Amino acid sequence: MTAFLSEKEKKTKYSGLDLKERLVGVTRVCKVTKGRRYFSFSAIVIKGNENGMVGYGFGKSKEAPDAIHKAGEQAKRTLCKVCISNGTIPHEQEAKYGGACILIKPASEGTGIIAGGPLRAVLEAAGLRNVLSKSKGSSNTHNVIKATIKALSYMRDVKKIAEQRGISIRKVYNG
Repeated sequence: MTAFLSEKEKKTKYSGLDLKERLVGVTRVCKVTKGRRYFSFSAIVIKGNENGMVGYGFGKSKEAPDAIHKAGEQAKRTLCKVCISNGTIPHEQEAKYGGACILIKPASEGTGIIAGGPLRAVLEAAGLRNVLSKSKGSSNTHNVIKATIKALSYMRDVKKIAEQRGISIRKVYNG
């Protein structure tokens, strides 16, 4: 859907956001042919406004700075909204992408972000401050990032649930 936005629509969508870029990794990739080896760089970037918006991007180019720039542009296009309540997530969530499986749990104030590697980068860029998490299965950076974004996009707060069901917030709690 975002691929068909005009330049004016793209500028208005990202203009109000103060996005912070976080480089997760840069790797050198080699393609071997009969004649020679072709080297290029692959970059993974997380962008977020630390207030409920986060996106990821993968870029590849012959030069490392170009790959990082491409990844940053793609990260802007994949932004998604995350439900945050008091610096943590509203409920426990599990998501799977490829071989990577992510479990994210809400934590009490002062716990901090208990996560490692790319999982931590996504949670910090989203603006979460107190979260417990566990990465199960594959530790492939690409799949861990995609599974984390998937888990965060499944999050729903009480207001959203009440609105979808057409009932009051009190009725959601009481059944």
